[in-house]
Amino acid sequence: MSTAILTGPPVPGSSLDADLRSLGFHVEVASGPRETGTLLAGVPAGQRVAVVDPRFVGHLHALRLALTDPRFPAAAAPGVLTAQPEARPALARALDRAAVPAGAPAAGTGLPDALAAALDADGVAVHRPQLGTLVAAVPEDPEGRHRARAAVEAVDEEAVRLRSAVKAHDGFFTTFFISPYSRYIARWCARRGLTPNQVTTASLLTALVAAGCAATGDRAGYVAAGVLLLVSFVLDCTDGQLARYSLQYSTMGAWLDATFDRAKEYAFYAGLALGAARGGDDVWFLALTAMILMTCRHVVDFSFNEANAQSAGATAKTSLALSNRLDNVGWTVWARRMIILPIGERWAMIAVLTAVTSPRIVFWALIIGCAFGACYTTAGRLLRSLTRKAPRTDSAARALADLADTGPLAGAVARITARRPRAGFLAPLLAALGAAAVLVTAALTGPGWAVAGAAVAYALLSGLAVAAPLKGALDWLVPPVFRAAEYATILILAAEADSAQALPAAFGLVAAVAYHHYDTVYRIRGNAGAPPAWLVRTIGGHEGRTLVVAVLAALTASRGNDFTSALTALAVAVGLVVLVESVRFWVSSGAPAVHDEGETA
Repeated sequence: MSTAILTGPPVPGSSLDADLRSLGFHVEVASGPRETGTLLAGVPAGQRVAVVDPRFVGHLHALRLALTDPRFPAAAAPGVLTAQPEARPALARALDRAAVPAGAPAAGTGLPDALAAALDADGVAVHRPQLGTLVAAVPEDPEGRHRARAAVEAVDEEAVRLRSAVKAHDGFFTTFFISPYSRYIARWCARRGLTPNQVTTASLLTALVAAGCAATGDRAGYVAAGVLLLVSFVLDCTDGQLARYSLQYSTMGAWLDATFDRAKEYAFYAGLALGAARGGDDVWFLALTAMILMTCRHVVDFSFNEANAQSAGATAKTSLALSNRLDNVGWTVWARRMIILPIGERWAMIAVLTAVTSPRIVFWALIIGCAFGACYTTAGRLLRSLTRKAPRTDSAARALADLADTGPLAGAVARITARRPRAGFLAPLLAALGAAAVLVTAALTGPGWAVAGAAVAYALLSGLAVAAPLKGALDWLVPPVFRAAEYATILILAAEADSAQALPAAFGLVAAVAYHHYDTVYRIRGNAGAPPAWLVRTIGGHEGRTLVVAVLAALTASRGNDFTSALTALAVAVGLVVLVESVRFWVSSGAPAVHDEGETA
């Protein structure tokens, strides 16, 4: 249980004590700063502590936002301050030297605000939630208290809480066709004690049932699959809204929410391909192409964002001028969100086309729409990068190196040729040359030792590409080039093999490797660092896996199902290793509790 320390006697008639208890706090009352320090020292080190001014007047949800959000080590609002275990030492230091503001009417009043300022000065990031119309005030006299209570009564707290449960910058379909009612489903779940993780799991199971319906290959199955996919998406929106409504953020929730979206979508692709095969139409090549395109598009988003997350300066104004002007025209905001085919629009398109057309049409629509969206967003990022003046930070370069997923072969080349940061576009150029070498050779010659030789050249050029810190203007392109090279090599070799089952096996292998890459992204986003070096070495890095697949193709591609068996065994091995390590990490590592508000669609 968390502990809340009132810094003075409760004000007669105040509901503050009951409000704090309703939020799960054990309430203690201090007579001033000295006793506050004594009570703080008596709270077990692993517990959250809140310091609250007894004069506080405000909405219960304002207290909830300021005192119970698990994502931040310290948080504050007028008259209240909370510290999680990692911020407790700084709070104790601040309390030792705290000075009550001059003119405070009672010993200890005004103390939470003084402590929050002291934590800021001590370098502790104190989160201050945006309360909007919610009231959080510390009136100093009866008249002010009366006005504050009237302000509380004038605001519909529940309406504010429901609005704030919805993500601020969602797509058009989600904003206008899902969120108007999914927020009420989230409230229904909260009132019945359901957790976001349970809703996330329900969304996954619904999507898997939808994939099974699609795999039947008949029209009734396709219609049921489309309907269930939309239900799954409603639940997918609900889990985040439930987390925001009730502030149930968790490490496990971050992992589930981050990975299940991709698992659901790619499982549905597989279901469509299986259903098409039942009708005599082989669309595994299209299914794998759609998955590769979607994953590479996401890697572009992740890589660009990490490269600019901590930039020492502003983005070039020229490249943003048109975007800023368009933001003043309301309809263009929605149009630009829709044309990149975010997850809401994408799932709606998949569901409708599945119900009324064929899997082949679904995949072609996906490929065309996602290709256009990728070109649109990447072009803008290239322009901003070329006109950008601010240097890349060391942390951004490290994040790009982690996203590159360099294995032992390219890593050895990088160590031998290590150099200082370089200007120009050498890193992405070297990466692109290596990718072109292996892809062109695979496309022109098919499975054989020529592709294996090209894969060796790819490993060498990949090592040269990452030999220096990735601080160049376009170095954020290196990870997506590596992803495209690895995934597309697997696709081409499987498509040209003698076995008809090679493409489904390749789909499984790319899915396993993509899971590893998404897991890397979310570890970095959660400030938990990249996957351990042993994991990357064990599964070979992007260049090692590319070489292994090329060698396996040369040895077995002309021998019936041998290549399929080899790809399947590799997929199972990679999948098991990365999944076991991922589960171990997210369950037991103590990674920060987050719920991604900026999930790339």
